[in-house]
Amino acid sequence: MNTSAPGGATPEKPLWEQNASDEGERLQKVLARVGYGSRRVCEEIIQDGRVTVNGVVAILGKRVSIDTDTVEVDGVTLGVRPGLVYYLLNKPTGVVSTAFDTHDRQTILELVPAEPRVFSIGRLDMETEGLIILTNDGDLGNVIAHPSSAVEKEYVAEVQCGPQGVSQSAIRRLRVGVELEDGVTAPAEVGQPENGVLRITIHEGKNRQIRRMCEEVGYPVQRLVRVRIGPIRDQHLSPGEWRHLTHTELRLLREAVAQGKAGGRRQPPRIR
Repeated sequence: MNTSAPGGATPEKPLWEQNASDEGERLQKVLARVGYGSRRVCEEIIQDGRVTVNGVVAILGKRVSIDTDTVEVDGVTLGVRPGLVYYLLNKPTGVVSTAFDTHDRQTILELVPAEPRVFSIGRLDMETEGLIILTNDGDLGNVIAHPSSAVEKEYVAEVQCGPQGVSQSAIRRLRVGVELEDGVTAPAEVGQPENGVLRITIHEGKNRQIRRMCEEVGYPVQRLVRVRIGPIRDQHLSPGEWRHLTHTELRLLREAVAQGKAGGRRQPPRIR
């Protein structure tokens, strides 16, 4: 069978084949592997123009090299390079969030594997417990840590107060914004599920922010635990334990970042 074009010219390839090299892996397969959904869902994401490769909008059938190409979905860089790790750690009290400590205190890096070398996305002060993400993915770390990402962080704070609990006027101040030395805090979601216990969700990361907010309204924090980072929570991870983030958690985290950068983040319901 003669498949030549008229005049002996080589027949033109379909558009998806023109855009695909003989090397690499099909883009929809890569997206599916890292948790963006089924192959069909990933094809729809590509067809909707939400994916770029090296800054160019990708089309279906595009092949990518996980060693050299930069893939973005909704503006968030995809961690497709080999060797990337994402740990979720439940930080205990008395552990510092820095890589090194001049006072010889235990650091969070001593609680996770030594290789590959990782860093924390954000920090928790030494006396604060709870969830913190560590990774060697600098692109994702920078995006999440940037103020424009507005990724929610939820805390449970046990505060010093009388038998009547925290006053409604203090809770209103926390919700609207508290004036601190480095500026007024952004509006927060605040509830008091039981007397002396506050559940606070913020979208920024000022130094020791929750402690300073509560101190400013007259209720010093006695214990502080971070229980959620964006869509990620884990009630079964004991202090000092860690685990890998799942592909689904990574996908949801990237979606939360993209939603926050677009200014469309949803506010969680207030806990009264």
